[in-house]
Amino acid sequence: MKKIGMIGGFGPESSLDYYRLLTHQYRQLRGEGSLPDIIIYSMDIYAMLNLVQEKRWDDLTEYLLKGINALKAAGADFGFISANTPHIVFNRLKELSSIPLISIVEETSKKTKTMGLKKVGLLGTGFTMNSTFYQEEFAKDEISIVLPNEQEKHYIQEKLMTEIELGVFHEVTRQALLKIVKRMIDQDSIQGVILGCTELPLILTKDEFGIPFLNTTQIHVESVLNYCLES
Repeated sequence: MKKIGMIGGFGPESSLDYYRLLTHQYRQLRGEGSLPDIIIYSMDIYAMLNLVQEKRWDDLTEYLLKGINALKAAGADFGFISANTPHIVFNRLKELSSIPLISIVEETSKKTKTMGLKKVGLLGTGFTMNSTFYQEEFAKDEISIVLPNEQEKHYIQEKLMTEIELGVFHEVTRQALLKIVKRMIDQDSIQGVILGCTELPLILTKDEFGIPFLNTTQIHVESVLNYCLES
């Protein structure tokens, strides 16, 4: 069994969800009375977001690499970042990392492919929605990504930063997010929707409208545990 290294804090609520899922699913795989070895290095979400906002990609890579190196020094055999937005620089980080890294974007693309989906919506932070790292990865499997319109993007970003990232979940917000998804189904013919921020599964907790809601946290956790338990 490999020792897991987790970069957390981006944000705290989803980090708690990751830990809960990792321990719960590990027990399901290995039985009660056993838990995985997890090293968690919690970093400052606001420092990360400032670097993303300013598009300081070299500084962001260096910042994240310090966290990865800390995991390595603590004994982690591999690592992952418990958030979507920092994957803007994942390829750079992977090249420099001293330990293997599991990408949330790559694993979500693999899952989407196995489900036979060819056109999916993407909800996430404004940084994630306005970047291209999801599109580039999914294009390898000929899966197209559909984004919300500009007004919807603004709404999602605002609610993530002022409510959901802080652990505040309002029903009116959940209904508004579902309205965005429904419009994308009706107007863009999406076959599924990627919850491309690890806080979104905390408010959009189940599939709706007859399409899959791809929980990137859940997908990431499954891949992390599979790698952890490989011989």
